[in-house]
Amino acid sequence: MGELFSLFAVYITIFLFGMTVMRTGLVNLSQDRLKVTLMKMTSTPWKGLLVGTIVTAILQSSSAVMVMTVGLVAAGYLTFRQSIGIILGTNIGTCFTTELIAFNITSAVIPLLVIGVILLNTRKHIAYCLGCVSFGLGCIFVAMQGLEKLAYPIASIPTAYNFLQLTNENNLIAIAVGAVLSALIQSSTATTAIAMGFMNDQVLALPAGIGIILGANIGTCLTAFLASVGASRPAKLVAFAHIWLNIIGVLVFFPFIGWLGTVSASLTTIPNLQLAHAGTIFNIISSLAVLPFVALFANLINTLHGKEQFRV
Repeated sequence: MGELFSLFAVYITIFLFGMTVMRTGLVNLSQDRLKVTLMKMTSTPWKGLLVGTIVTAILQSSSAVMVMTVGLVAAGYLTFRQSIGIILGTNIGTCFTTELIAFNITSAVIPLLVIGVILLNTRKHIAYCLGCVSFGLGCIFVAMQGLEKLAYPIASIPTAYNFLQLTNENNLIAIAVGAVLSALIQSSTATTAIAMGFMNDQVLALPAGIGIILGANIGTCLTAFLASVGASRPAKLVAFAHIWLNIIGVLVFFPFIGWLGTVSASLTTIPNLQLAHAGTIFNIISSLAVLPFVALFANLINTLHGKEQFRV
């Protein structure tokens, strides 16, 4: 049993390593342009949502964009109200990653790794960055294959089996598992990848998988909250807004997990894609529903967490 969980930890590490390497390549391709984009193109909530979506899709990390946004608000480059549009966009942008890892491209793993190694040994900046992207993506798919192969052996352990059955029977437990796991490993995408591995071996039911990704949305808020510790009041409000947006979204969608599962299952028969589609539908609907009420939401957060004299 210890060996199985050690391998599980190794594959999670490989997944996070691949995410980091790929993100490094993408960030270095654009250098400081992303920060400039955030500052110049977020004058309205719609623009903020679009920018947040695109930048998160580029960086492959909603947490990284949230940390950047907290920093820009703390420095006075963005207002608290501008940040809300970006927050809504990050929730949509992170879906690009989950949709990508849901595809089974086993045959492309070796070419991705080989091309990555070759490009990483070149001196040209663009080639090096593309090498990071290729090698990182290859690592991600290696980890995905490993997690999928470990799902059944882990589920055969009585304690793990009973816990997974409990998760299948109670969506609240699934949400709690997703929140805790995402907070611990600081990646909602990695949490989704774990759920996909268990779903592929039919150990985890679709509603339970959806519960886990809903919980992961809450767990990933920890990064932005930690980034706001010791920062200015507007920066702290950004973190609070991020937390409340995700909690409210999960509470509203909780009664409709069954409906979300039915819709995503009608789109494809592949478990991985069903879970990815469910997450995408949830995040798009949640973000678009809040967008017209950004001003009211900003005032609500300001009221809940203390008013001070600053520009929102």
